[in-house]
Amino acid sequence: MQASIDAVRVAGTPQGPVPVVVLAIEGEDDVVPIFIGFSEATSIARGLEAEDIGRPLTHDLLLDVMEELGSRIDRVVVNEIKERGDGQGGTYIADIHLETPRGETVVDARPSDSLALAARTNAPIEVAEEVFADSRDDREKFDELEDIRNVSGDI
Repeated sequence: MQASIDAVRVAGTPQGPVPVVVLAIEGEDDVVPIFIGFSEATSIARGLEAEDIGRPLTHDLLLDVMEELGSRIDRVVVNEIKERGDGQGGTYIADIHLETPRGETVVDARPSDSLALAARTNAPIEVAEEVFADSRDDREKFDELEDIRNVSGDI
């Protein structure tokens, strides 16, 4: 299923504020929320804004190295949720599909890192149907949350 980054927000939880990247799915009203860390959320927001802050941060550096080696991101796929043993949610699994001088290759990556790279390159984002079915949620819940850029100060 084709997806796009709808927003990067901060949810209030009993454990404190937690960033969430919200993926909009083409043709669907529901969204896929993926809870991530603050540094990854900030990096995704920077990538969406195409903000050049001078010296490269980790995701910018990785892209620079890939480009110097003749590679490019073809697409990012969020393809699985591994359930936790305690029944409290799960871990999202993603792959980065690359075009390299040696051909196509797939690299296992955290969804947050994959999405930070996709935000910088406008690479297509896909979500497996099973992931959407297991994690879909009401968009309105996330529309009410604070945008990460308003929480973390200057990005």
